[in-house]
Amino acid sequence: QVQLVESGGGLVRAGGSLRLSCAASGSIARINTMNWYRQIPGKQRELLATVTRGGIKNYADSVKDRFTIPEDNAKNTVSLQMNKLKLEDTAVYYCHAALLGSGDDYWGQGTQVTVSS
Repeated sequence: QVQLVESGGGLVRAGGSLRLSCAASGSIARINTMNWYRQIPGKQRELLATVTRGGIKNYADSVKDRFTIPEDNAKNTVSLQMNKLKLEDTAVYYCHAALLGSGDDYWGQGTQVTVSS
């Protein structure tokens, strides 16, 4: 099993920045990809960013010019640096891990990000 704990959410003004972190523990050697999602109430969960065990990163078109997964992550932690935040970025943000082979996946508890005008 893998445990994921997000942190770093909060309230920020439009145009500002936030950095979310996801600390992974447990069977981390089996993790194939780490992903960041968000969910706006009433909408489907949206995939924002992915980093593979080989370090390859991909971003959704909606955030690729503003959100990044930084290189300087602490051990067993994946962060999401969010810049130039917009009102429509208000959502609950989730960390997700997909494991090699088994198809198992795990979710963090989510962290609220609220962008105000």
